[in-house]
Amino acid sequence: MKEKRKYRTIEMLLRIVTAIILIQTLHFKFSGHPQAIHIFSTIGMEPWGRYGIGAIELITGILFFLPNYWKFASLITAGLMVGAIGFHLFTPLGIEVVVDGVSDNGQLFAMAIIALVLSVILIYRANLPQLYREILKK
Repeated sequence: MKEKRKYRTIEMLLRIVTAIILIQTLHFKFSGHPQAIHIFSTIGMEPWGRYGIGAIELITGILFFLPNYWKFASLITAGLMVGAIGFHLFTPLGIEVVVDGVSDNGQLFAMAIIALVLSVILIYRANLPQLYREILKK
């Protein structure tokens, strides 16, 4: 396999995995699952925060599949995941979300970490820091 093709395949896999992480939680946010309601109530953003974040994640998940728009999706995802990780660490929500005695065993926190790492790799792959520096020079 050619070197460039190999990197493009890896890039596409990273985009797909990140989009899946974003999209797979939408059912819970939009259907009013008790865990989603608990999370957004704990951070004081229920119900509009749940719907708003869900809508942003839906749009971002779709952008990962569009040429060149995945670069913006990577930036948006990094911001969303920094926020999610921050809420897990610095609010009563905690790393392990427990609702009605049922724990997620830190799965949501872990998925946020994975999505953040993958989006940062994609940002680096898109060479966005260099593009930003070039824009600032103009």
